[in-house]
Amino acid sequence: MTWTDFWALIATLNGEATASNCGRLAKRLSRRPLPEIIAFAELHAEALHRLDQERFGTLPVADMTLDDGAPFPQSGDSFLYARCAVLAAGRRTWESVFSDPAKFAPYTATTYDGEFLLYVPDEAYELSTGKEWDRATRYDYESFTNKDGWPHHAPR
Repeated sequence: MTWTDFWALIATLNGEATASNCGRLAKRLSRRPLPEIIAFAELHAEALHRLDQERFGTLPVADMTLDDGAPFPQSGDSFLYARCAVLAAGRRTWESVFSDPAKFAPYTATTYDGEFLLYVPDEAYELSTGKEWDRATRYDYESFTNKDGWPHHAPR
């Protein structure tokens, strides 16, 4: 699977990682040969891993503040879901945040929870094979694991 194929599949989300959009994507992906499902999972993990950077993870949650009005920091999970939301928004958005981190900021809002996108590869695999997929991908997409993206922090 090429990046072009990957982004064409992501485009079926219509910019949002809702449960129904992600379910539709998983069904579409499940009709492809198993090597393509695995390749999608690898590109999915790589795209999320590339977004795992200090300049995005240290942005505050866009629509929340602490009781004293100070910015509300992203948690590891909320940062992962924000990265999923950026990915779901499509190739142009994903590419644009690298040159302008401010374009990432709106996706930190609680209204952009992209968590459902995390489960698409596993769901597609299960729909295709009837079995659960205990998978490992080349890239770890968990928050704070991209050592190159976090030069001022020790990755977990």
